[in-house]
Amino acid sequence: MVAEMVPPPRFTGARFATYLPDPAQPSQSEAVRILEGFAATLGRSGGPGGQAARKRWFGRAAAPAPSGPGGIYLDGGYGVGKTHLLASLWHAAPGPKAFGTFVELTNLVGALGFRQAVDALSGHSLLCIDEFELDDPGDTVLVSTLLSRLAEAGVKLAATSNTLPGKLGEGRFAAADFMREIQGLSARFRSVRIDGQDYRHRGLPEAPAPYGDAEVAEVAAQVGPTASFDGFDELLSHLSVVHPSKYGALLDGVAAVCLTGVRPVEDQSTALRLVVLADRMYDRELPVVASGTPFDTIFSQEMLNGGYRKKYLRAVSRLVALARDSAKVTAPAG
Repeated sequence: MVAEMVPPPRFTGARFATYLPDPAQPSQSEAVRILEGFAATLGRSGGPGGQAARKRWFGRAAAPAPSGPGGIYLDGGYGVGKTHLLASLWHAAPGPKAFGTFVELTNLVGALGFRQAVDALSGHSLLCIDEFELDDPGDTVLVSTLLSRLAEAGVKLAATSNTLPGKLGEGRFAAADFMREIQGLSARFRSVRIDGQDYRHRGLPEAPAPYGDAEVAEVAAQVGPTASFDGFDELLSHLSVVHPSKYGALLDGVAAVCLTGVRPVEDQSTALRLVVLADRMYDRELPVVASGTPFDTIFSQEMLNGGYRKKYLRAVSRLVALARDSAKVTAPAG
């Protein structure tokens, strides 16, 4: 499982040189500079990936000298290229190294057990955590303890989120009751702010007009066995009985997603499951051909004003981008 923790297909070729900073946003170029400097420190200390600390026959081994911050935290709005930069850092780092979403990290601990997860990751030079979120107190304590153990073992940490580390969990649970753990997480990272507009929609129109049901069915037939073809309600019902950690597996072998009857979601649990699915579809660059409600209106204003606002906005951004990509499978051949 740890060996499979690599950047998703969309970011296989991501490098610092392929990141295109917005000239109007100096923080983007500054983020590249900071991350390149951070990458240069990896493997240089006596920790993982570098020269081992000198052994002593008696007493404790001398602690390796620190070489830069223990962690980098990329904070910014959705669509400013945080995941691209995180993947670029992973590609620049010496191995062994791991890359996964926050959900994938917690699922790893659930599958292996805490002690085994610590042992499996402690020999790494770098752990990259994408979409860092704390949605419940259990995750707060679990991740705080896990990252503490890994940092003590010399593993460098890097993460992305739409929320500053000191604000994680805010609006979603009684964060004040777990402030010690949250502040402990925050202290392990140097926050790097990245400003800018969502590059996925910079200068582009809003969500494309939905297709008709018959058009979606026709596209699914044309694409053939590699197209999924589902009613939106049936999809949501199926997601409710599958653990979110398995959503990526649902998309194995799929080249295009065809949906009929897309509508606004009505409850938060359903909405959050849809967020995870949108992330996994975006990772795999799957065009979405859909009928019904445009994707920029599937979350209610009440949801967008709540504690999960940034998650929903990220999902809308990615779903709209994938809907635009539907032209890849609907355009006439030749």
